[in-house]
Amino acid sequence: MGENGKPHSAIARRIYAAVLALTALPLLAGGAYLLSLGGSAYYVLAGTATLAAGLWLWRGRTEGALAYALLLFVTLAWALWEAGFDGWALMPRLVAPAVLGIPLLFPAIRRGIASPNPIVIRLARPGALAAGAAVALLAGIGLAQVRTPDPADPIYQTGMFRGAIPAASTDTETDGDWLHYGRDPGGSRYSRLAQITPANVARLKPAWTFRVGDTNGLEVTPIKVADALYLCTAYNDVIALDAETGQQRWRFNANIVKANVPYNVCRGVAYYRAPGLVGDCAERILTNTTDARLIALDAHSGRLCANFGDKGQVSLLTGLSKSPVGYYAVTSAPTMVGGKVVLGGWVSDGQYWGEPAGVVRAFDAVTGELSWAWDVGRPDRQTLPPPGETYTPSTPNAWAPFSTDESLGLVYVPTGNPAIDYFGGRRRPFDEKFGSSVVAIEAATGRTRWVFQTAHHDLWDWDVASQPTLVDIAYPSGVRHALIQPTKRGEIFVLDRATGQPLSPVREQPVPQAGAVPEERLSPTQPFSIGMPSYRGPDFTERFMWGITPLDQLWCRIRFRESRYEGTATPPGLQPTLAYPGFNGGVDWGSISVDPERQLLFVNSNRVANYDRLLTRAEADARAKQFVAREVGGPVRQGNTPYAAHIQIFRTPLGIPCNQPPYGMISAVDLRSGKLVWAQRFGNGRAAGPWGIRSMLPIPVGTPNNGGSLATRSGLLFIGATHDGDFRAFDTSSGKTLWHVRLPAGGQATPMTYVSPKSGRQFVVIAAGGHPALKSVLGDYIIGYALPKSDGKP
Repeated sequence: MGENGKPHSAIARRIYAAVLALTALPLLAGGAYLLSLGGSAYYVLAGTATLAAGLWLWRGRTEGALAYALLLFVTLAWALWEAGFDGWALMPRLVAPAVLGIPLLFPAIRRGIASPNPIVIRLARPGALAAGAAVALLAGIGLAQVRTPDPADPIYQTGMFRGAIPAASTDTETDGDWLHYGRDPGGSRYSRLAQITPANVARLKPAWTFRVGDTNGLEVTPIKVADALYLCTAYNDVIALDAETGQQRWRFNANIVKANVPYNVCRGVAYYRAPGLVGDCAERILTNTTDARLIALDAHSGRLCANFGDKGQVSLLTGLSKSPVGYYAVTSAPTMVGGKVVLGGWVSDGQYWGEPAGVVRAFDAVTGELSWAWDVGRPDRQTLPPPGETYTPSTPNAWAPFSTDESLGLVYVPTGNPAIDYFGGRRRPFDEKFGSSVVAIEAATGRTRWVFQTAHHDLWDWDVASQPTLVDIAYPSGVRHALIQPTKRGEIFVLDRATGQPLSPVREQPVPQAGAVPEERLSPTQPFSIGMPSYRGPDFTERFMWGITPLDQLWCRIRFRESRYEGTATPPGLQPTLAYPGFNGGVDWGSISVDPERQLLFVNSNRVANYDRLLTRAEADARAKQFVAREVGGPVRQGNTPYAAHIQIFRTPLGIPCNQPPYGMISAVDLRSGKLVWAQRFGNGRAAGPWGIRSMLPIPVGTPNNGGSLATRSGLLFIGATHDGDFRAFDTSSGKTLWHVRLPAGGQATPMTYVSPKSGRQFVVIAAGGHPALKSVLGDYIIGYALPKSDGKP
C-alpha cells in the first residue's frame, strides 16, 4: 500500500467505476429499445450519464463524481414530474440511484479521485454529493407514507370526501347468533352487537384458538347457532365448536380424495331447522363439497341425516355431462330459502367448450329431493333432464355465494362466464344474456324474474364473484329496497332488488374494439356505474409502471409498450394484451359489508393486472405440456375452440406486480350520495418483497387481499384479507386503525361475531389459514377474540 492508502483507494474506485459501467449497459440497451417503442427517453440519458461517470471515475477524474451527482438531481426532478409525491411511485426512480451514489461519500473512493480544475472540485465536494444522495433517499423513503389523490383515479371521481357520519341509535341486539354465511340472508355482514366499541377494542385479546388440522388454506366463515359454531375445512370436513371455549364437539370426515379435487375451498355451511320435526336432524347442518356432494348432518351429533337423499348425501353430478374428475365443484356455502337449499357450482376455468353446465339447483332441505333446476339453455324445464340428456353444457356457472329476499320470494345469483373465458366465438344467445350477471330467480319455481348484466360478452374472466348485498337505502325521495352488486371490473352496481333496475346511474360507454381475433364478437359498450366510486383503478400509462429498481421498472415499461392496452376492456388477441383489472382485480368473493343504520358501504378491493395472449390451436398443440388440465391461471387449453390462452399476472422479473402500488384499497361510501367518506391503502409491505422474500417494512403499501369485512353497530369494521397477515379494526366513520394483531397465518376469510349465551361476552372470530395463490402464510387456525373477562360485560 502506498502513501495515504492510494493503491487501495484506486482499486476501490475502479471496482466502483466498473459497477457503474455495468449498471449503465442495461439502462442504455433497454432505454434505447424503450425509446424505439415510443417510451421515455430518461433511461437512455441515465445510462449515458452513469456510463460517463463510470469511465471518468475509472480514470480517477472528479468529473465522474460530478456527473453522477448531477444525475441524482436530474433524476429527482424527473421523478417528481412523473410521479408527484407518492412515495411508493418515487421509490424505484430514486432509491436505487441514490444508494448507488453512496460510495462516492466514502473516503476510500474520494481519495482516488483528482482533478486539476478547482471549479469541478468545489462542485463535486462531498457536501454536494451528500445532498444529492440525501434528497433522493428522503424523497424515496421518507415520502413512502404520503398519499395524495390522483385526479385520474376513478375512485375519487364521484365527489370529495365527507366528514364523519352521525352515530346510530343505541338499541340493544336481542339475537347474538350468526345464522347465515353473510350473517343474514341478504349478506350484509353487519352485526348490531356493540359490546366491543372504538373505546375498548384496543383491549381485544385471543380468547381461544382451534386448529382444524388442514393446512391448504382456510376461507371459511363459521356460522353460530345457540351455543355452537359450525364450520368446514378446505377438504370439507365439518366441525362443531363450543361458542364459549372453542373446543371441538364433533367432527364429520367428508373423506375427500385430495388428488381428485384441484380447488380445495369451503367457505361455509348452512343451518336449517325443519318445522314439525323432532329428534335427530330436526336441526341440521347442510354442506356442499368440492367432489360434488350435498350433505345433511344432525346439528347436535354430526351424524348423517338418514332421511336426506341417499343416507344423508345427494350427488351433484346427476344430470351433468361427463367430464374429468374434479372439473365440477361447489365451494360457497349453501343458501337456505323457503325450506330449500339452493346452490350453484364452480366449473374448471377454460379447459374445453362442452364442460359441465353452470346449472343452479334447489333441493328440499328435509328429503334432499330436487325442487327445481335453473338451466339457462332450457328455461322452461325445471326438472332433471330426461334419460339420455344433460343440463346444457358450458352455460354460465354460479360459484359465488347467493342472497335471498324471502318477502319477495327471490334468490339472487351472481354468474360467471361459460366454461371458456377468453374466447367467446362459440357462445349462444342465452350465454350472452346471462354471463357475468346478477340474476333474480323465483325461490318457489326456479324461473327467472330479472337479469342485470355487469359485463357484456366478458372476455376477461370478470365472473361476478361477490355475494349480492341487500340493504334498504334512505334516499331523499324515500327508502328503496336495494341490491348492491360489486364486481371484479371494479364497478359497483346499485339495483332495485324487485325489478333489477339501477337505482344509481349506469351508463353504457364505448370500449376498445381493436386487436381481437377474427372469429370474436365484441360488445361495442360496457356498463359503467357512474353514480358510485369505481374500484378499477386509473387507466395504465407508461409512468404507472413500477418495480423495485430502475431496471425492473424499465422492464415493465418495455412490456407495457410491447403489449396492447387501450383502457379497460381491451380485448385479448394474438398480441400480448394487458387486462386491467385482471381476474383478481376489483372486488372478489369477499364482497362488501354495509352499515344500514349509518348508511355506509365498506369495500376492500384489488388493483392487479393480467398479461394475456391468445394462442392459435397449432401453437397450443406444440406447447401441449404447458397446458395442464384443471389449472387455474397460466396456460388455458380452451379445447374445442380455435384458440388457447396464456394468462398470467403482470409481474416484474422479481415477482412483484408491474403496476405501481397500491394493489389493495379499503374505503367507505355513503350509500345515499354515492360519495366517498374515506379511502386508503390496505395492508403494509412487511410480508412483500422480491421473489417472495419478506421485506419486513411496516409501511402502508396496499397489498393484494382476499376476504371480506364485518361491520358492527358500535362503529367498527373488522377485516383480515391482506397479504401481510394482520387482522384489523377500523373506525367506520374515519378509517382510522384502532386495533390490529398479527395472525399466525394469512386471514383470507371473512370474520364473524356473536354473543356466547354462557358468558354474555361478544366474540369476533376469523379463520387464519392463508391462501396458496396469494402466497400468504398457510395455517389451520380458527381464532376467537374477546375483551378480557376482567373488563366485565358492558
